[in-house]
Amino acid sequence: MQKIPTIFVRDGNFKVSRVWHPDCAWVRDGEGAATEKLHGTNVRLTLRSGHCVRVEKRRNPSKANKADGITDPWYVDTNLDDKWILDAVLCTDTELWPDGEHCCEALGPKIQGNALGLERHVCVPFDLWAPHYELWADRSFTTLRDLVTTLPSLYSPGHVAEGIVFHHPDGRRAKIKGKDFTT
Repeated sequence: MQKIPTIFVRDGNFKVSRVWHPDCAWVRDGEGAATEKLHGTNVRLTLRSGHCVRVEKRRNPSKANKADGITDPWYVDTNLDDKWILDAVLCTDTELWPDGEHCCEALGPKIQGNALGLERHVCVPFDLWAPHYELWADRSFTTLRDLVTTLPSLYSPGHVAEGIVFHHPDGRRAKIKGKDFTT
């Protein structure tokens, strides 16, 4: 799994600067679709005939991994300690999903503080359904900062979205979160 770059270069305090990340200039240039970045836990579900046959969660590299040159996250199988992820899978209707692996965000009352105020756990597949925002022409630092810190959630109206993920037609992605700007 490749980590999605943040569209602006981070400063020493891990906040974004006004400098565009070199791999994300396409966002500045108005390319790509914008979807809501959902605040949960990244998981991967493997489906066969509408049934989930494998559940994996994202594992981020440790300091030791990074010292060894491992910088990108990967997936590991869940276990019984991952009860809220497993509950999200059980509460998600996958009957009509195509066979294969689907990267999802597990969301709900016991996951990542439930920023979207959901009443039950659920998995939202990025490849099948992600809330799309209408594109806006001005993608300057100031516009994106003002937008993303107050952006209404399309998935859970009445709540603020975690951020935006931009999707280029060629498969590249880039992200920006509201907390990237806050102190």
